[in-house]
Amino acid sequence: MSLPHTLRARLTAGLVVLLAVSCAAVGVAAVVELDGFLTGRLDQQLRAAGVRFPASLEHGGTLPSDHDGDEDGDTRRQAPGTFGARLVAGAVTNAAVVATGHGAGTVTVSLSERDARRLAALPTDGEGRTTELSSLGDYRMMAIRGRDGDVLVTGLPTESVEAAVHRLELVAAIVFGAALAVAGVAGALWVRWSLRPLSRVAATATRVSELSLSSGEVALPPRVRESDPRSEVGRVAGAFDAMLGHVEDALTKRHASEERLRSFAADASHELRTPVASIRGHAELALLHPDPVPRKVVRALERIEAEAARMGEVVDDLLLLARLDAGRPLERRPVDLTRLVLDAVTDAQAAGPGHRWALELSEEPVTVPGDAHRLHQVLANLLANARLHTPAGSTVTISLKTDAPAGDEAGTGTVGGTVSGRVSGTVVLEVHDDGPGVPADIRPKVFERFTRADRRRTEDVGGGAGAGLGLSIVAAVAEAHGGSVTLVSHPGSTTFTVRLPADGGYSPD
Repeated sequence: MSLPHTLRARLTAGLVVLLAVSCAAVGVAAVVELDGFLTGRLDQQLRAAGVRFPASLEHGGTLPSDHDGDEDGDTRRQAPGTFGARLVAGAVTNAAVVATGHGAGTVTVSLSERDARRLAALPTDGEGRTTELSSLGDYRMMAIRGRDGDVLVTGLPTESVEAAVHRLELVAAIVFGAALAVAGVAGALWVRWSLRPLSRVAATATRVSELSLSSGEVALPPRVRESDPRSEVGRVAGAFDAMLGHVEDALTKRHASEERLRSFAADASHELRTPVASIRGHAELALLHPDPVPRKVVRALERIEAEAARMGEVVDDLLLLARLDAGRPLERRPVDLTRLVLDAVTDAQAAGPGHRWALELSEEPVTVPGDAHRLHQVLANLLANARLHTPAGSTVTISLKTDAPAGDEAGTGTVGGTVSGRVSGTVVLEVHDDGPGVPADIRPKVFERFTRADRRRTEDVGGGAGAGLGLSIVAAVAEAHGGSVTLVSHPGSTTFTVRLPADGGYSPD
């Protein structure tokens, strides 16, 4: 038997159980008291009847039922069903019972050996005791020793006592059952009414738990506003409201800090673009000078140019991430993703001739609505990541396909929780390599900014150290297009999967 899960159900069940125990205790006490009272009255009747009836049996032996002598006069003074027996030396010599009806007389009773032994075992102290006779049922018996040394037994049937007790049990069961049903319903309603503030607290807590609090602006649900702070539930609601207030203040401050940081990153990136470009231009100009330049100076200028170029790429990436974080919309035009894949793989083959590059494309071109430049950047970053973090000779496979949702062929639908007009499914882009895989400690944060693999591992596979922004740009651009990116990696197999809403009759605005 499982216990109720909710507090309301447990309180109601506890109330009903306590009431049931109380009703059972009252019922048992009433039944026991009534049985004792009626049995005492029966003993009083036995003492009042005395042994006149069993004493009359010693004169006539076994008497006929229509006897008209003194015995009939005795039986008329006995209650119908009165039992009488005479025992001599432990053996029953006579046993009869007063018949029902006016002037019915007595009826001789044939007792079994077991009944005779029970009568012989009765103490002769004049106290009533309940004895069962196989032919008559339960009787209240009283045994007294006679003047002739015999034992006279008088008994009255307990049927009336048992009937009254059973009726009380039935009435108590019906009344207490109805009381438990009414109390259960009323108790459930009362507990529900009493716990309404707590239910509101639970509902509010559930809504808060469903919110994404990791980043961005968060709108918390309304407060509980319990009006009675004197009750325990009121204090819980008040404390919960205060906690929500603190959480809201903290989230507001965090969001403001994030906005300031994004603004700073965007402004800094924007301001750095010009001096970085200027440094690179001056370095290139110095390298083009016709006069002889010392070799060390040439080397220094080449390093300045290379580092300026790398710094320019980092600044551009930071500026792109800042714009995506700010929610700036990307260009929305039909993009031939198949053509972008072919171009990106061609560039990757030129940059990594030591790798094997494989394509798995559908026969029909795959088109998605989006920003062609940013989607090309996604492809370039994924292929560069595979090239830089796998040794020469590794195989990189790029597959592109469209998954149509079940029961929605070229119809209206929702992909990844983002409505994108008429869609015919989801475009799935996978970049798989058979390299050493992404380290386990890197996988959970592989799409976070400035996450880089171990420099020694990168050098072992022949790659270079990046800024750690490539995969974060992949995730941000995919999310900005209403899609997602996932990673599945283990030694010998690494797969990045990008899912984007497919183009199903998209027309540019």
